[in-house]
Amino acid sequence: MAGPGSRVSRVLMRGSLVPHAEEFRGELLGRGYTPLTAVNQLRQVGRLSCWLEERALEACDLDEERIGQFLAFQRDAGRHRAGWSRPGLMCLLEMLRRTGVTPPAGPAARPASATDVLVASFEGYLASERGLAAGTIEGYGGHARRFLEAFTPPGGLAALSARQVTAAVLTESARVGASATRFYLVGLRSFLRFCFAEGLVPVDLSAAALAMTGRRRALLPRGITQDAAAALLEGCDRSAPLGLRDHAIVITLLRLGLRAGEVAALRLDDLDWRDGQITVTSKGGRCDLLPLPADVGAALASYLRHGRPASTSRAVFLTARAPYAPIAPGTVASTVRRACRRAGIDEIGPHRLRHTVACEMVLAGVPLVATAQVLRHRSLQTTALYARADVGQLRALALAWPGAEADR
Repeated sequence: MAGPGSRVSRVLMRGSLVPHAEEFRGELLGRGYTPLTAVNQLRQVGRLSCWLEERALEACDLDEERIGQFLAFQRDAGRHRAGWSRPGLMCLLEMLRRTGVTPPAGPAARPASATDVLVASFEGYLASERGLAAGTIEGYGGHARRFLEAFTPPGGLAALSARQVTAAVLTESARVGASATRFYLVGLRSFLRFCFAEGLVPVDLSAAALAMTGRRRALLPRGITQDAAAALLEGCDRSAPLGLRDHAIVITLLRLGLRAGEVAALRLDDLDWRDGQITVTSKGGRCDLLPLPADVGAALASYLRHGRPASTSRAVFLTARAPYAPIAPGTVASTVRRACRRAGIDEIGPHRLRHTVACEMVLAGVPLVATAQVLRHRSLQTTALYARADVGQLRALALAWPGAEADR
């Protein structure tokens, strides 16, 4: 074990992390941390190294659980929050794993149970046959696992009846809200259909998971006005890096009608500047090629040149603070809400901007087929819902009220 006396960046360290301190400093600077912040992070790593040494632990023993224990120790010791940082320690852990000092992340190897095998097979079916998004697959798999662990009869799935399915639905509805229950029902029906197709149950029991009513649907698609859209863009301070990113995100949503996850997933390789096109990765891994409007291209280019931090990441949009990493869909949503507050309008989500694109296309007389292609809907019926935005055409289809002519 290394003894005291190694000074790195004016930080005195001892313990098993001393040999990795200088490499960690370079890692921090490469991720955009300032030299002063890097020194503060190294001091924190020095405390972590002492904490490991006192418990007879080495660098190879470091993992997420140990980091959590160390941070709890810091809190219990009364250290101010500014004195410790989980992101900085996670940078250290990622570096140690990349260099082979600590083992890779992942649960400890254990024998797979029958439930694990069945859920994994179900998730593979959802990915290969249904083409669902990773988040949806994870949700459906969790629903299937919870159902199997609580309601599988002693005789196995072959003895499953509608009674157990009904009991599962009632239990779930008492535990969570209406929206979560509907999601559970969809996943459970999909799982029961899978079991029937695989011959695990003698009859299709998916009908026993009755659909839940109560979802309120807006009478008309909810877009925003052109004035409100202009205010969202004008409120972005394009003299600052964050304002350049906000402007690029908002104009991309307004012009292309992308989903929040699609914006967050954009990569530099998706931008074809020469041909003026952009590749969008949608639900289920579907890739679509869309025209890149001139104003969107200009906003993206301005952000990439003057607002995007230096990084080896290929993601278009990065976080505004170190460690610089690709943004999450939630960042897209918070960007839109922040733009709304600056513009002085009611806060909305990014999907309202997608509705705005659809409504504007319908009102401009764009055929539903072309609108569906832009929005990347798999079913034309989904796009047909936006036809309700043209109230004038809807009035022409409405029948006269009985007796209305006589009253005139």
